[in-house]
Amino acid sequence: MARASMLRTLILLAALAFALVSTALAAPRPRAVMPSDVPLSAAAPDSFLARFKTTKGAFVMKARRPWSPLAVDRLYHLVNSGYFDGLVFYRVGETKSVKGGRVVQFGQSGDTTVNRAWEKATLPDEPVVRAHVRGSVSFARGGPNTRGVEVAIGTTAIAALDTVQYLGVTGFPTIAEVIEGLDVLDRLNGQYGNAPIENDSLSILGGEYLDRVFPGLDRIEHATITKTWGKRPAK
Repeated sequence: MARASMLRTLILLAALAFALVSTALAAPRPRAVMPSDVPLSAAAPDSFLARFKTTKGAFVMKARRPWSPLAVDRLYHLVNSGYFDGLVFYRVGETKSVKGGRVVQFGQSGDTTVNRAWEKATLPDEPVVRAHVRGSVSFARGGPNTRGVEVAIGTTAIAALDTVQYLGVTGFPTIAEVIEGLDVLDRLNGQYGNAPIENDSLSILGGEYLDRVFPGLDRIEHATITKTWGKRPAK
């Protein structure tokens, strides 16, 4: 009797394991969004709301095209295409260009092939027209005309980012502001600071490296455009 009971238990455990594996394999994975998948030359609406559901909750940013038209267009199409879905917050730490600031950064893919493709799809520089406040959103960059897919959100007021001379460029243009969920950004895992992106580890080694060396990083589960205002300008 005991042997039969044990056999039934083993069969049930095996069935459960099979179900779990099947579910994991069937779960949708984030799609690798390449530049060719995005209408790079199309204009965004005059303004829009983008909601980011994360492992710590959701936050919402409002983007305004007059602040930085090319960059706001890029943000709109990246969100709309699902580019950010599944990506990690690989930087929750101090700003490098100025002292006293703290930023949350995301946008590089865990797929190195995708990263290499987007490195060739950068944006021309634009002037800063909106002052940085807590919750200001901008594209990170490493020199002239290098803005692409990496988004940085200031979780402190960093006015110096409006005028700082950094790697041959003046300031970081604000493209949006977080209007809901700043507390979510404050709760993101910041134990690693800037370490996950030092030495270009993500772009060279990919997402598996981050998962192994920096376990517990928070991520974006899904990003979506929830509301738009104004018509898109003619192409």
